Amino acid sequence: MNATQPLAARDDLTPDELAATMTRLGRQAREAARDLARVTPEQKTRALMAAAAAIRAHRDDILAANARDMEGATARNLSGAMLDRLLLDAKRVEAMAKGIEDVAALPDPVGNIIAEWTRPNGLRIQRVRVPLGVIGIIYESRPNVTADAGALCLKSGNAVILRGGSESFHSSTAIHAALVAGLKAGGLPETAIQMVPTASRDAVGYLLGQMQQYVDVIVPRGGKNLIARVQADARVPVIGHLEGLCHVYVHRSADIGMARDVVLNAKMRRTGICGAAETLLIDRDCLATHWRPIADALVAAGCELRGDPELCRLDARVKPATEEDWRTEYLDAILSCHVVADVDEAIRHITTYGSAHTESIIASDPAPVERFLRDLDSAIVLHNASTQFADGGEFGMGAEIGIATGRIHARGPVGAEQLTSYKYVVRGSGQIRG
Repeated sequence: MNATQPLAARDDLTPDELAATMTRLGRQAREAARDLARVTPEQKTRALMAAAAAIRAHRDDILAANARDMEGATARNLSGAMLDRLLLDAKRVEAMAKGIEDVAALPDPVGNIIAEWTRPNGLRIQRVRVPLGVIGIIYESRPNVTADAGALCLKSGNAVILRGGSESFHSSTAIHAALVAGLKAGGLPETAIQMVPTASRDAVGYLLGQMQQYVDVIVPRGGKNLIARVQADARVPVIGHLEGLCHVYVHRSADIGMARDVVLNAKMRRTGICGAAETLLIDRDCLATHWRPIADALVAAGCELRGDPELCRLDARVKPATEEDWRTEYLDAILSCHVVADVDEAIRHITTYGSAHTESIIASDPAPVERFLRDLDSAIVLHNASTQFADGGEFGMGAEIGIATGRIHARGPVGAEQLTSYKYVVRGSGQIRG
């Protein structure tokens, strides 16, 4: 095993120090990835369980570090949604530890035979899951991503270089220390999970543009500006998601109580997550029966409603929506609302303005449901359920690194299995090709 110790956290680095540090991170990650390719599932499980125990044991240290981050974020006047993403409490720390245990309990994807067949010439061919290698993960705000990403990369046999947001630097550093303790207790290379030891934005640029000999894939998790920068500057493949511009469509056949409860949860359970609904679409034929219960619940919960002219005439509480509202991921207690004629118009609106993340239809009639589920090409489509189920843990995947909205390699929640590739193993008995 690689016995090199992880780098100590630093608040800042000079340009020369940054280059040396990032190169060292890359070399250590590549060495650790080779070691991880040979470890057993039992070794990974032991390390993950030890990491979960370390998270619990160091809860007070993690909360103290988070308090420091929260103080800085408040001074910078970050939005309420951003503060909610950043905040840790005892319950959320416990959820991190439980999430690592859930990942540990998953079947190990590495070595899994995806398919196998025998050719007429006797060659036996297997498609077998293998790790991606070294993953660079760039994320903002949410310090729990440190735990989720570290656990998922380890489970899938990958080494990882983590670069969290500057606003969560101290929280992520404390969580990372617990993960390293787990690796040490499990007898695995402590450099299998590394964290960039500076909050400098220059580290992101170096990771994207100068690390291709060490890093096999980049996974960004954050806002539109971060994703755009990563996609523009990365010199290695990217598994990323665009903003979570999620929609809920209430069809005329929807149960009124169900529609009210699902829309309220989809918008207001946690407004700052990527699975939060940002636009409500509702059939014109059910405005008289369905609108008022839904709107009353949202307004009572503190949600601002922005709507088209038809809704503004119907309800004085609705503020006029602009064209930009249909394209906005608020991550706040604001919901844009639009009246549609039918499921076809709902699909056209989502296709025009959405980000291919998560969409939900509330309906009892099976015909529009099947049309909606079939014709929308978003990563996640739901029937009679809140968009806030767009989450790897809720999918039984233990945790996730993010929701991928692309169409290559991975879509939807990116869990341990999605952090693998495959190779072909071919067994013969002396065959030669004529």
